[in-house]
Amino acid sequence: MPALILGFALLLTQSAHAHGGAAHDALGWTFDPWIVTPILLMASLHGAGMLRLRLRRGLLSRGNSRRGLVFWAGLACLAGALMSPLHEYGEHLFTLHMIEHELVVAVAAPLIVLGRPIAPMLWALPRRARAALAQGLRSRALRLSWRAGTTPAVATFLHALALWIWHAPPLFDATVTHGALHRLQHLSFFGTAILFWWAMLWRASRGTAAWHQFVTMLHTSVLGALIALAPTVLYQAQTRYALEWGLSPLEDQQLAGIVMWVPGGLVYAGAALWFLATWIRTASKGGLDGTRIGLA
Repeated sequence: MPALILGFALLLTQSAHAHGGAAHDALGWTFDPWIVTPILLMASLHGAGMLRLRLRRGLLSRGNSRRGLVFWAGLACLAGALMSPLHEYGEHLFTLHMIEHELVVAVAAPLIVLGRPIAPMLWALPRRARAALAQGLRSRALRLSWRAGTTPAVATFLHALALWIWHAPPLFDATVTHGALHRLQHLSFFGTAILFWWAMLWRASRGTAAWHQFVTMLHTSVLGALIALAPTVLYQAQTRYALEWGLSPLEDQQLAGIVMWVPGGLVYAGAALWFLATWIRTASKGGLDGTRIGLA
């Protein structure tokens, strides 16, 4: 938590730095079309779909409204992580870069999954387009692929694989200087996080989800500890501007590791405890260990 406080304090007190190849205004906002376009598209489709459901009496329930609010909170968090000055500052300070990634995978992704935005987005389309897209989403190949990717063990493995591979020092440093590689990193983190949280929230039993959250907490904490406790600077390119922020490169790397180790680990630990408590409560009532999560 102190690392998060430090990160946001730096965010408020430091002036913006230019990031090569991207357009920024005076406040350091990032307007990369590869990031802005998908976010605006999701926002537009979801907003139009919710409006159409609201206009059609009886189709927008209280549960749908609450899920909509949760989705918008997740989308706002995603936009804040990838478009706000935090993204630009993260190019110059490893600690802030790690905070950005934690917001994407541990906050934005689960909120978006909880919001279940697919149905409202479909309602934003004309009837024929909606029917055609719905039929495509029900295709056997897509259903089998999605079902395989959201199997709890597979989703947990893919998410872990993305985190560990991209945090290899040579590859992580390369993302700082290559825009296309950086976009691919964000896509990998967000995509596997969506699979992971969907599997935990909508596919796995509560007991299984608690176990996979615990495993994820363990391996992300180990990765964070390895970064924080390394005796030498592993991420040369990512920490090259640390002195401008009043930190040595090693201190910047240590704080970044602590962000993943402690606040990041607490998210997965909290989720594990919630799933475990739900599992115990359901079992004590003699009910099935189901996967339904009520937002109504």
